[in-house]
Amino acid sequence: MRLFPSALVLTTLLTALITGPSVHAAGGTVNVFYAGSLVNLNETLVGPAFAAAEGYTYQGKGAGSLAIAAQLKGKLAAPDVVELADPAVDRQLMGPSNGDLVAWYLTYARSELVVGFDPRSHLAPAFRAVQHHHLSWYRALEQRGLRLGRTDPNVDPKGYRTLFMAGLAERVYHLHHFARRILGSATNPSQIHPEEVLVARILTGQVDAGVFYLSEVKDLGIPYIPLPAKINLGSTRYKHLYATQRFATSHGTVVIGAPILFTITIPATVRNSEGAQAFVRFVLGRRARVISAAHGLLSLPIAIGGERHRVPSAILALVGKG
Repeated sequence: MRLFPSALVLTTLLTALITGPSVHAAGGTVNVFYAGSLVNLNETLVGPAFAAAEGYTYQGKGAGSLAIAAQLKGKLAAPDVVELADPAVDRQLMGPSNGDLVAWYLTYARSELVVGFDPRSHLAPAFRAVQHHHLSWYRALEQRGLRLGRTDPNVDPKGYRTLFMAGLAERVYHLHHFARRILGSATNPSQIHPEEVLVARILTGQVDAGVFYLSEVKDLGIPYIPLPAKINLGSTRYKHLYATQRFATSHGTVVIGAPILFTITIPATVRNSEGAQAFVRFVLGRRARVISAAHGLLSLPIAIGGERHRVPSAILALVGKG
């Protein structure tokens, strides 16, 4: 996957910023499963920087958050750390009925939905017109022949958030049948791509545009158009409006619209407890949060979900910091 020039420069500078000499000779591998939207951030920056600074071996794997949850429930994976793109997915792993796979989680970052586009596409001029306020955002998405990419709502929060965005657009801006016109069915196979490869689809010209998190497009320098706060799921101010949207997954789970929040936790499958705690502290620390914010994963004061008394003391000390 190639970086656009501006992103390459930013990546180089930020790698230098957060990578330093190893502070101690730790041991073992830390196995991190994370939401696929974090793949470039984790694999090219945060993971290597953690390994250099803390002395552990980093091993990461990206997938849709619901797919990660399914792997944990099916005992198909045993990560030390899990980073997900929706607190609701963490809650699906909590309690005796879910094998007590997760006892607590920390929300630490937020993002919003945007539409990234391929600047080489013959349909790109409409998106540029939106950027210059010469065209309404939804007109660019209504172009005939637009190849739009998105993720599967049954395995990835961004997938069902895309449906919520379109539904909110209908409600707020009175766009008749907007969701059906630009998306087709909820799981339209001509648009669905795995989260961890959707960025590659736009970089290689296989789609004209795609629905992404702000962190993804800023991460790789992909040009994009922002979406209004009432529909981008990025503002706590509109959380009650977002909550008007619902989607029932193929597994029967009903998800409700809410602001986009990213979480991190140490699940019951942990094998390297010390390494897992070190990774969580690193992700929540100042240096990693600087790079995350620069890449569009915007910082929040760290908050606890679940059982506070189960959070390791060294991590608990970071709660409330922004």
